[in-house]
Amino acid sequence: MRHKIVFGLISALALSSCSQQNNVKKDPINWPEATPPIAELKAYQRIIHGDTVQDPYYWMNDYFKKGPDSSKVVTYLEAENQYTSAMMKATEKFQDDLFKEMKARIKETDESVPYLMNGYYYYQRTEEGKQYYKVCRKKGSLNAPEEVLLDVDKMAEGFPYYAVGGVAVSPDNKMIAYGVDTVSRREYVIHFKNLETGEILKDRITRTTGSATWAADNKTVFYTAKNPVTLLTEKIKRHTLGTNSESDVVVYEEKDNTNYIGVWKSKNQQYIFIQSGGTLSSETLYLKADDPNGTFKVFQARMKDVLYNVTPLADRFLIVTNDQAQNFKVMETPLDKTGKENWKEYIPHRKDVLIEGLDEFENYLVISERKNGLTNLAVRNLKDNSQHYLDFGEAAYTVYSSANPEYHTDIVRYGYTSMVTPSSTYDYNMKSKEKTLLKQQEVLGGYNQEEYVTERVMAKVRDGVEVPISIVYKKGTKKDGQAPLLLYAYGSYGSSMDPTFSSTRLSLLDRGFIYAIAHIRGGEEMGRQWYEDGKMMKKINTFTDFIDCGKFLIDQKYTSSQHLYAQGGSAGGLLVGAVINMAPELWNGVIAQVPFVDVVNTMLDESIPLTTNEYDEWGNPNNKEAYDYMKSYSPYENIEAKVYPNLLVTTGLHDSQVQYFEPAKWVAKLRTKQQGKNVILLKTDMDYGHGGASGRFDYLKDVALNYAFLFKLEGIFE
Repeated sequence: MRHKIVFGLISALALSSCSQQNNVKKDPINWPEATPPIAELKAYQRIIHGDTVQDPYYWMNDYFKKGPDSSKVVTYLEAENQYTSAMMKATEKFQDDLFKEMKARIKETDESVPYLMNGYYYYQRTEEGKQYYKVCRKKGSLNAPEEVLLDVDKMAEGFPYYAVGGVAVSPDNKMIAYGVDTVSRREYVIHFKNLETGEILKDRITRTTGSATWAADNKTVFYTAKNPVTLLTEKIKRHTLGTNSESDVVVYEEKDNTNYIGVWKSKNQQYIFIQSGGTLSSETLYLKADDPNGTFKVFQARMKDVLYNVTPLADRFLIVTNDQAQNFKVMETPLDKTGKENWKEYIPHRKDVLIEGLDEFENYLVISERKNGLTNLAVRNLKDNSQHYLDFGEAAYTVYSSANPEYHTDIVRYGYTSMVTPSSTYDYNMKSKEKTLLKQQEVLGGYNQEEYVTERVMAKVRDGVEVPISIVYKKGTKKDGQAPLLLYAYGSYGSSMDPTFSSTRLSLLDRGFIYAIAHIRGGEEMGRQWYEDGKMMKKINTFTDFIDCGKFLIDQKYTSSQHLYAQGGSAGGLLVGAVINMAPELWNGVIAQVPFVDVVNTMLDESIPLTTNEYDEWGNPNNKEAYDYMKSYSPYENIEAKVYPNLLVTTGLHDSQVQYFEPAKWVAKLRTKQQGKNVILLKTDMDYGHGGASGRFDYLKDVALNYAFLFKLEGIFE
């Protein structure tokens, strides 16, 4: 999946008075007389379905293919970076000030809320000035001595990028498995550490997703292996500690290259599951955790256009499925009879409620639901099937089941946030119905929620559908059409962009910006149909929804086209790339982060990571109908001579989700067609991939650049 990039990402920010945005100094916009690089043209043509397309920038693919133009690619990207630096030079001090401002809102010495698992309290803590964190635990009590399991600050020394993932402790609490990625291509090496002696074992498992699932014997793990070229998840393997990973046994091999696979363990520790799934269908296999050398059994053979996943309880399996239930329903089946013919309805399908997942406990079931575009948590008593909902009180918010690894408990932990409420962690007693606030994100320098306003409005788009928009701004901001507004959206894979708090975003709001999220089709905010109506041969709805939401905000005097900005990342980069072809006059500026803009060429190249996995999302261009439709909206294919808005494009050289050459080719071609004086800038992180920097502060430099670009276009320089 070309995963979402959310603008601002996480934390930070001190506030000033309500009137600050009205006193922001605005200056004339002056761009330096720098000359952009000119990309070399090389003859290349794509011929398919009788259609011939010239692609003179195809040579830019060469870096990872190790072709003859590999060094030229790096030279060109560095020249683009130099041009961007020259064009943004006047904002360098401002960028530094923004970085410091946002960093100052982050509580540097901090600790996550501990959670109990198998007799230990686990948590992460950070230290002042350190980019990473420490994984820690305490035995039996929070007053017990601290044990540092992984000191990531020390482990990351000397690496420009360092990511730890898939941390898993063995059932006897004596060993820890963890994955490490030092390249930023989401390809991890799994390591093992003896927690009693501190020894790092010689075992090394390369080319994995980073996660290891422990069997009950404390010496066997199952993991997902990746294809070294496409990075597709192809095999589930079994590894025994102390053996050479080259001899690991393949316990499952996926034959359908449109599916993703993974392996995980049930919360009650009884089963190990393998899940194979695509956009339209899935299949689950299972094995008793105390029989690691046994054979995985198919729970229910994959069915056409049917998705399902399995949750084991003490006396039965629960199955969440969309079989004749577009918004999903919950079925139940005996532990020894898993085939569909034995499934019985447990929670029926509802047209107005999307079931997103289950969190199981010994006596309760927590159901994550979505209704009217908002998330909800329902608590069901497994003894008598009585059910109640948690109440949150705000008009627009996000709630989710949080870290709940313990099975034998009546407490569910959940997270809560809104566009004005900092991220909060609660414990809820499902028996007494009492909730306890454990922690709320602290915004250093002070944060007064009452100084900000959040709204949820509905925009009627061209086919009559109403699209929700979540909005936040500082009190005192006038709705006279003169306020700058940044509109964000994603609109793919059924991923819902829920309203959340961002302390970095305060740097926009305090300078007079309005921030809005358009919950367009292609996500799942309004149910499964919302997704179905924004994918494959209905993908155009995603783009027209976004355009119409922008027009709605202009009509309602939130902003004007002279002050309207768009932002999207990854598949959201496809979104903004498409809309500037379709309605370039609507936007003053656009930020496209790691944008998926060369849709046809990418989906034709099966050697590119993720391509075959995504045929059910975009279509397979080897089929003419899909090719023609895809070509009709692909940003790279539809560049014309016109006035495009000011554009800042960012990418990462090591990106495995959206390869660097997509935005590089797009920018080069846009420059040849751009009319007028609006700027087009490309910034490539030469050390990073899809998610940007790995440190908890470094990413703020990218946010500062993005904000400085917007502020420059508004004539704001402090």
